[in-house]
Amino acid sequence: MADTNADESSIELLSKKLNKEWPHIRAARQNAIAKREEVKKVLDSKAVSYLSNDFSLVVFGSLARDEWTEKSDLDWGLLVDSQAHPEHFQVALQIAKLFEEHGIGKPPGRTGIFGNLIFSHELVHQIGGENDPNSNITRRLLLLLESRPIGSPDAYNRVVHVVLERYFNQDTNLLTADKKHFRVPRFLLNDVVRFWRTMAVDFAGKQRERGGEGWALRNIKLRMSRKLIFTTGLLMCLSCQTELQPSSESETSPDMLIRYVSRFVTLPPLEILGWGLIWYQISDQTVMDLLDSYDLFLECLNDLKSRSHLENLSYEDSIGDTVFQQMRKVGQRFQHGLDHLFFEDHKDLTQLIRKYGVF
Repeated sequence: MADTNADESSIELLSKKLNKEWPHIRAARQNAIAKREEVKKVLDSKAVSYLSNDFSLVVFGSLARDEWTEKSDLDWGLLVDSQAHPEHFQVALQIAKLFEEHGIGKPPGRTGIFGNLIFSHELVHQIGGENDPNSNITRRLLLLLESRPIGSPDAYNRVVHVVLERYFNQDTNLLTADKKHFRVPRFLLNDVVRFWRTMAVDFAGKQRERGGEGWALRNIKLRMSRKLIFTTGLLMCLSCQTELQPSSESETSPDMLIRYVSRFVTLPPLEILGWGLIWYQISDQTVMDLLDSYDLFLECLNDLKSRSHLENLSYEDSIGDTVFQQMRKVGQRFQHGLDHLFFEDHKDLTQLIRKYGVF
């Protein structure tokens, strides 16, 4: 992954290039940075033993994506990379209690995916098949697509490395026929696609289970933030072929792919999207379609009145609802930008998305 500018974010570079401001993207990023620092201070002040080499506290969701808004959930997990020990559960309970006492943020949702222990064994060894339930798929892919460690990153870094090693060691043919490029890593890409489809299917499942409760807000998030992380997962995988080149036969091992993809893991999705827009020289109109619409999405989430309205809006009432229909148009503009990003503005991306993303 080539650096566009080591000192500036890709979104800032695009803002200067187009003389555009995306104030809600910037504010959400600043709020996320401040909130992560608040989380760390709370844990440090109570001497929580989360600095152990055996585990890392990891945040997900809007806090990891640099998209923190007024009513964001505080999605976190205690990632354990060692033998199971009763101490781990006690630490997780201590962390949950501290977050509640200090009012750090809304507790994780009711699914139980976050706010719990996450064991590395399941993430690494249970990929595919009956032993890979939705909860495990979600944790593994979000670890790669939207996560950040708070405090000691040792266990986090080890698990990310081994998960990527698991994906790339399964690919038997890493290079193109001319040996000049790496291929798109199919195993990883297929799991990224599977995760996106899982989110889409789960959306319909939750609608039935919850009797339509929260339908409108989940619908908008599926169109925007959920689709964003899928988009950046695609860019991460496709760029392995468009950008990464082995300089010698000794660099054809999975290690080079692991180092390359690990750089994506350290960046929030919007930064990866911004990098792709710059690196692939995507048209100014497409850039504005994507970032203008995402800025409006974050504005809506941070508006307590609009967010509460969407949380309580049923499918039946959404058809004639002004707020929902406005956000639906925002989602359509975002999709229009994605269509041009992958199918119109860059021939290599178009060829790869047709070959690997459709069939």
